[in-house]
Amino acid sequence: MLTAPLPHPAEEEPPVRRPGSGPGRTPSGRSPSGQAGDGKDVSPGAAPAPAGSGGGALPAVRAALAAEHAAVYGYGVVGGRADEDRRAEARQAYDAHRARREVLRRAVRKLGGVPEPAAAAYALPFEVPDGAAAVRLAAELEERVAAVYADLVRAGTGGLRRDAAGALREAAVRAVRWRGTGVPFPGLPERSAQAPPGSSGDR
Repeated sequence: MLTAPLPHPAEEEPPVRRPGSGPGRTPSGRSPSGQAGDGKDVSPGAAPAPAGSGGGALPAVRAALAAEHAAVYGYGVVGGRADEDRRAEARQAYDAHRARREVLRRAVRKLGGVPEPAAAAYALPFEVPDGAAAVRLAAELEERVAAVYADLVRAGTGGLRRDAAGALREAAVRAVRWRGTGVPFPGLPERSAQAPPGSSGDR
């Protein structure tokens, strides 16, 4: 699972290097080895809302923001390890997740909360020594993001729900492109496992 040390204390994050902007470099000064490590768990649902944060959709928005923080960091690793023919795709996904993250920060504030800043670095679920592992990591990042957006679709209403549904679709499409296969119900792995043979979520 993606994990990380204590979050950076400032609201404003330290500068982040774009994927592929330097050979083997990753955001937050992480070693270019792409090795797994220790830290804070940011898998879907793993970041509890602070006391007094309110109910309703806010916890789901916070969880989505945590997943986007992890995705932005993870794509820095992907961009540093991906083969040349996939680096442009990694850069596009990186930019898309940064944009979604800003939407979620605004949503947290609108709901009366304070956006959680990104951690200084995130550990990886497995080592990423080469392009093949980078593709696996990208697919896993998208599947995790899709899972938390599925929760937000259930918890949200109105524009928040529409934004979450759009983000879910985008993550599902990217996961299919990276993985090369689709799932019947993106973001709902328990339903995907029960789907009859031959069903497909790739419309």
